[in-house]
Amino acid sequence: MPRTFDRRAIGDAAQIRLLSSPVRQELVDTLAALGGEASVADLAEQLGRPADGLYYHLRVLHRGGLVREVESAGGGEQRYRLAGSGEAPLRLAYRTGRSGNLAALGRFARSLLGIATRDFEAALRLDDVVVQGPRRELWTARNKGWLSPGDVEEVNRLIERLCELTSQPRAPGRERLMSLAFVLAPIRPRAKRRSPPET
Repeated sequence: MPRTFDRRAIGDAAQIRLLSSPVRQELVDTLAALGGEASVADLAEQLGRPADGLYYHLRVLHRGGLVREVESAGGGEQRYRLAGSGEAPLRLAYRTGRSGNLAALGRFARSLLGIATRDFEAALRLDDVVVQGPRRELWTARNKGWLSPGDVEEVNRLIERLCELTSQPRAPGRERLMSLAFVLAPIRPRAKRRSPPET
């Protein structure tokens, strides 16, 4: 039977590797967006994929303890729920150093950024996408600057708030499905390259 875990601290490298599949990342993100629980048909509709192609990935996530099967009333459609409380997106615990989960985290990040790129490129083709003003929906950017410890704390508070906002389930007045992906990373200054000797 799959073990339970703190949904905000998945640090097991094997579980993180399971989430390195773009399809499985999309499944757990979509489950969260649908309130933590959904039928396979609902997931297929939201992802634009055939339901038959999702069962394999849902079984893998179930065996890995990341989702659980939910009995449906009257033996209807198969339903799945995020493990843990099931009420919010899954989060990862970062273990740096030699005995950490660095390889799994790196693979996860590459997959996540690939999904974000596909989301961005698909949104570019939407006729009704808002690209400026206070209700802007499409944005990609990279910033690089120097932060104080207090600045880092503020950045983390703002990121947490963005995560809260973009993790809400559908409800009256909240009809636009959006995705948010981000990377925050400290940068070690690179050693200055030596100029080739003049000849």
